[in-house]
Order: sequence, then structure tokens, then C-alpha cells
Amino acid sequence: MSTSLSVITESPCSLDADAVVVGYHSGADGPEPASGAHDVEAAYPGGLARTLSLLGASGALEEVHSLPSAGATTAPVVLAVGLGPVPDGAPDPDHVARAAGAALRARPAEAARVVLALPAGTAELAGAAATGALLGDYAFTRYRTGEDAERAPASAFQVVSAAEGAAAAVERAEPVAASVNLVRDLVNTAPADLVPEDLAGVAEEVAREHGLQVQTLDEKELAEGGYGGIVGVGQGSANPPRLVRLAYSHPEASSTVAFVGKGITFDSGGLSLKPAGAMDWMKSDMGGAAAVLGAMRAIAVLKPKVNAVAYLAIAENMPSGTAQRPSDVLTMYGGTTVEVLNTDAEGRLVMADAMVRAQEDGPDLLVDVATLTGAQLVALGTRVFAVMASDDDTRASVTAAADAAGEAAWPMPLPEELRKGLDSSVADIANVAGERWGGMLSAGVFLKEFVADGQRWAHLDIAGPSFNQGGPHGYTPKGGTGAATRTLVRIAEDLAGGAQD
Repeated sequence: MSTSLSVITESPCSLDADAVVVGYHSGADGPEPASGAHDVEAAYPGGLARTLSLLGASGALEEVHSLPSAGATTAPVVLAVGLGPVPDGAPDPDHVARAAGAALRARPAEAARVVLALPAGTAELAGAAATGALLGDYAFTRYRTGEDAERAPASAFQVVSAAEGAAAAVERAEPVAASVNLVRDLVNTAPADLVPEDLAGVAEEVAREHGLQVQTLDEKELAEGGYGGIVGVGQGSANPPRLVRLAYSHPEASSTVAFVGKGITFDSGGLSLKPAGAMDWMKSDMGGAAAVLGAMRAIAVLKPKVNAVAYLAIAENMPSGTAQRPSDVLTMYGGTTVEVLNTDAEGRLVMADAMVRAQEDGPDLLVDVATLTGAQLVALGTRVFAVMASDDDTRASVTAAADAAGEAAWPMPLPEELRKGLDSSVADIANVAGERWGGMLSAGVFLKEFVADGQRWAHLDIAGPSFNQGGPHGYTPKGGTGAATRTLVRIAEDLAGGAQD
């Protein structure tokens, strides 16, 4: 069922809906109504702020209280959500998005028509409210039975805003959020139901539906083409690897961006077997490829004036009698030889093949996205992904795109001295360093070896943020998050100069 989105200027009190979402700040004396909440506040018997205070509400960010409307609105339910301290100036769009998401996660299942009366005095805020609501309303029910399988997404959202450009911002939110939710679905799917051929099939379906060019190389074509990294990682599995190329073109484009995504549909570690506790969420190891696919879907709908190509490097990393061994040497696409010292450092092998191929498309910017290292979680935790790049300007622009998209990213270096740790006694380079320190950075240094001189390139390590093992928060559910999808879309729009059809 599709969800309709619209922007209205009427008071939320009189709209035909099932629930109204209003925001409250944490003031010195308790909850204070935020912009958009004043009509409901005035109409609520005794004042909504006073009622919330009696219930122990503080207005803290993402705090949600569901109350009967008591005649204050035509809708029977009011969802009051915290926005944090009273801002010094305009509200933070990310706070609005997170509040909207938290409110939608708390909505009654029967509340299908929702009015968002959150701060929306600018187009950016209106878009943030819509995006947060669409992302927060996500539920993965594929394997649920009974009542848990029956929760449907909201059928309609109305955003209360009189801001210039609000309608366009809200309209943009739909394809972006739908693409993020596609990524979440893919990451959450059981690995037996999403082997490499399956993921390639989803990419082909998305391409057909949205007018993207698509080409898929199977295991024979990969071997014949010299894709030693993808073939080597995939050779231990009964489910052979794939490389998918997607392309979007615009007749007025003057720039090209290339995306490369890691698509390990399940990572056992291969013969360098992971411990059981580190393996139970490795269905998410294709989060980079899924993010790239989701971004291409959104780009095809939004139609920025840029050319975009994407490569999904897909394999399943399994131990068997045919699996690659520690100390094997692979010849990568382009001819570089790699000594495999650890088969659990497989993502960089499939990525290197695809990155070399992507550069043949002559991109102005190459961006790779991967759930690459456990060291990323050690360095930056579960909500912030790392950005490494070929130069300071590229790293800064990609980090800024993530910030503008509402995703947490942090710039990280690529120290030259780490390259020596990747020296091999038998091949051009080893796939892991001899010491454990700086593992996230040394993985980036490895990938840099496959980037041509002068090629603008950024590497996003999303290992932690791609899969939420904790409880839901804001618009982020437990499980697959869709991390980096919105950032990639923003990068394409930035490269296009913001121009769209």
C-alpha cells in the first residue's frame, strides 16, 4: 500500500485524520509547545503542556506521549513528541526528523491518517518532518505471523506548513525514504532468501521499474573477465557471486559519479571463521551494495542532472573444500596481485575489483560504501560512519553531504605509514596488516591502492551504522537502517549542482 503525502496550511485541529503529531520542547518549567503545536495547545482542555507535565513529560528529544484528543482536534489521538531544549533560532532539522520518527513508531496501528504539526517554518524542516515520519513508520514483517504481521504503514501524511518550497521538499522525501526502506528490507532478509543471485535479481527488478540500465556478470563471466577478488571470495559457497552494474544518465549532465557497494550476502569469515557471536548479524554485510542500489533508485526518480553508475560486488563468504585459503594469491581485475592472509577480510577484495572497473567509466567522483571493518565500531561506535578520501577537499565535501542528508559521518585520515604494514613477501600487497592497530584505516589504505592517481575518491565504512543491534530510536528501527543511502543521493545532487528535472 502506498502512502500519500501532502502539505496543508489549515489548523491541525480541524483536519480529518486519525492522529495529530505535535512537538514540545523541554522548558525551564516543563514542556513548552513548539512551533506548530500552539493551536492544539490552546484547544486542549486545561492545556496540553500542563497535561503532559502531570504525566511526567519533560519534552526531551524523542519522548512520546499518546493522549486522547479530548475534543481539541477532530482526530481522536494526539501524539506529543519531545524536541529537546528550546532552540536558539530555528529548530534542528535532524531533531524534527527524529521526533517525527519516534512519534510514528508509537502510533496506534489503526491510526492510518496522520497530521504532522511539527516545526515546519522552512522547506528543509517540512522535508525533515516528512522524511522522519516515513522512516519511523517502517516495519519489517516478512517473517511475522498473527497480529505482528498485520501492522500496515500509514496511508496518508499531511504536513502543516506555509513555507515556500515545502511541497517540493515533502515530495522529495517520498522516493528517498522509500529507497532507504528498500535497503532496510534487503538487509533484514534472511541470508538463505537473499543469496548473490537473489540480490542481483532485485537490482535487475529495480532497474526495470525505474528505467536504469543494468548488466549482471555471473561466475563464468567474472572468471573470464579477471575479477579475481570477487571469484576468490565467492568460490567457497554453493551460491556463486555476481557483479551488477547499474547506470543512470541525464541528457544535460556534465559530471559523472560512480558508486561501489560491498554485497557480501552472508559473511561466515570463510576459513578464517568468525566466532558465533560475531556471525549472527552478518546477513547485513551486503549493506553497502543495498545502499548503492537504494540510492540509484532514488536518483532515477529525482532525476538530478548528473550521470551515475553503480557497481554491486556480490558474493557469499563461506568455508568449504573449495574456499580460498589463507596464503592464497589472487590476481585482481586490472592485474594487481593480493596475498590473502585472512579470508575474513574479504570485503576489500570484492570492492577492489569493482572499484577498478568503475574507474573505466571515467567518473568525476568515485564513492565506495562498505560494512568493511569491525574496527569502525571501535573507533566511531554504532551510529557514525567513517569517511576517508583521496584528498582533504573530497573528504570534506562528502562529510558535508552526509550532514546535509541528516546522517552522522566523521572524517578520518589515511596515514601513509600504514601502507608498509600491507607489504607481502610474495605478492603486490596483502589483504591485512601485520598488526591489529588502525584496522579501519589500513583497510582504507588497501582500497586506495586500487584508485588511480588523480581520481577523486571517498570511502565510507558503515559497518556499525548499517545494522542497529540495539533498540529502535528516532526514525531508526532495530535491524537494517539503510545507512549511507541518503548521503549517496545528496552527493549525486551536489555534483549536479542541485539541478533536477
